[in-house]
Amino acid sequence: MAATRFSLLPALCLALLSACGSSEPSAPAQGLPVSACQEKLFEGSRFTLCQYDAARHRIEMFVEGGNGQSLRTFEALDSHLGSRTSDLLFAMNGGMFDEEGRPIGLYVERGEQRHAINLKDGAGNFHLMPNGVFAVDEQGRVSVVPSKEFKGKPRWATQSGPMLVIDGKLHPAFQANGESVNVRNGVGACGPSTAWFAISDDLVSFGRFARLFRDELKCPNALFLDGSVSSLWEAGARQDRRAELGPMIAVFKR
Repeated sequence: MAATRFSLLPALCLALLSACGSSEPSAPAQGLPVSACQEKLFEGSRFTLCQYDAARHRIEMFVEGGNGQSLRTFEALDSHLGSRTSDLLFAMNGGMFDEEGRPIGLYVERGEQRHAINLKDGAGNFHLMPNGVFAVDEQGRVSVVPSKEFKGKPRWATQSGPMLVIDGKLHPAFQANGESVNVRNGVGACGPSTAWFAISDDLVSFGRFARLFRDELKCPNALFLDGSVSSLWEAGARQDRRAELGPMIAVFKR
C-alpha cells in the first residue's frame, strides 16, 4: 500500500525532502525481484524461477569439497562455502551424475576440464538426443547448445540432457503433455548475459516444462538439468533436501 501523503504541508516537504520522503520501498532493479527467485503459475503448474544477470551476478559450479569427496548436498555446499555463503543468491543441482555424484558428461570448473564431453548413445534422459551443454565464459556470458555443437574453452560448463528448446523449437521427441511427469529443473540462455533457472513445484511433463522456457521466459535455447532429485537452495528462503546430488550451479552477487 502506498504511504500516506499530507497535501497541507507541501512547502515543508520540499524543504525537508529527506525527512518527508515516501515510506514505500524502492522498486526492485530490473531482472531479479526483491527475492532472488519468484514463483510463477504457468499452464496451471507452479514453478520457481531464478534469474542470472552477468552484469550483477557470477556463476560457479561445484562437485567436490576440499577433501576431494563429492559434496552431494546443499548442506555440504553451505559448509564448503563458509563465509562466502553471505554472497549466495541461489544454487541448483546442475547436470547428471554417476552413483558417486561425479559428472557423466562434460564438466568444467574454473577453466579446468574435469570430465570430457559425452557423445555416446545410451538409455535414459541424458541420451535423449540432442542433449546439451550449459557454459559460462570468462566474462560471465552464458550459452546453451546441443552437445555436438559445443566448442570453445569455457570457465564453467556442465552437460545434461535432453535439450528442452533448440533455436526456439521444442525438442522433437516431446509430446505436448506426455504421461511422464516429474519434478524437473533446467536452465535457459535468454541472451548472452541472461539465464533463467527454473524448477517445477508440481509434477510436470517435458512438453510443459519446455514451453515454460520458450513461451514464458523467451529463451531460444534451454537445457533439462534433472528430474526426481531436482533441488533449489534460495538463500534465506529455501534449502531442498532431496536425494544426494551431483554437480551444483551456484549464483552469487558480484
